Amino acid sequence: MRLNYRISTFVAAAALGLATAGTANAAGCLKGAVVGGVAGHYAGHHAVVGAVGGCIVGHHVAKKHAEEHAAQREAIHSENPNP
Repeated sequence: MRLNYRISTFVAAAALGLATAGTANAAGCLKGAVVGGVAGHYAGHHAVVGAVGGCIVGHHVAKKHAEEHAAQREAIHSENPNP
């Protein structure tokens, strides 16, 4: 019973953190949460834990992709500077 309370508290804290993060910081979270939730459900009925983990991973991947895209744009602009 105590474990369920801890999981519920963790999920509530994670949901509150995600709700207050804003949409700009939530890039990749929804897609990752869906994939993680489905994977967690099939891996032993841990959909909520999978969704939280998927959100974290999805946000990380989206942030990495955005940084790579920004680096490519910077490289293009440094090769062809506009006067």
